[in-house]
Amino acid sequence: MYRKKLKKALKNRETIFGGWISYDHPSIAETFALTGFDFISIDMEHAPISLASAQRIISISQSKGIPCLPRPVSHSNDLFKPLLDSGADGLVVQMVESYEEVEIISKHMKYPPLGKRTFGINRAQDFGLNFDNYVKSWNDESILILQIESKKGLENIDQITNHSLIDGIMIGPYDLSGSLGYPGEINNPIVNQACSKIIETCQSKNISCGTQISVPSERNIKEAISKGYNF
Repeated sequence: MYRKKLKKALKNRETIFGGWISYDHPSIAETFALTGFDFISIDMEHAPISLASAQRIISISQSKGIPCLPRPVSHSNDLFKPLLDSGADGLVVQMVESYEEVEIISKHMKYPPLGKRTFGINRAQDFGLNFDNYVKSWNDESILILQIESKKGLENIDQITNHSLIDGIMIGPYDLSGSLGYPGEINNPIVNQACSKIIETCQSKNISCGTQISVPSERNIKEAISKGYNF
């Protein structure tokens, strides 16, 4: 039910909040899961969190009714597959730059006939006890959020957002600023203009658009929402 709730909220562009986990101590995951976030993401791109630790975080998050969306370090199915079989409710995929990449990512994530995800017994299917229900519902319920973090991704944002299996776009402001030639200057007018283009594209296609807020003050959150971000 919690996965369906998040997917519906993203589809309706509701204002929702996620928490990043960059440390693998289980108490941190439990604390985050108790605070009322709409979802939790595990940063496996820039943090040394192992697959085993990620599975524990996924389990803790879901035990409190909070969906969990890991962010793998690359687009490799070698990383996608064990995270999904560990029970992840979907993925946040970093540095997406083309429609063709979205097609490959979605094929890795979805079961046939939509994709090519292979079938295995693991925590995701309650170790086989819920296999049929999980497999039947996964393609409709799983969540895919793509990060736009480069000049190329910006240039291709219209084509990328044409893909039917996207649940949300997340702007990575720091990498985007570097790709545009202004590393770290996330408030540079050129960077802001690029972010506005992505936000407007998402709005025109009724796709949720989010970003990270490194200093999550009430002021910064309200400012992000006023710019058009909804998660």
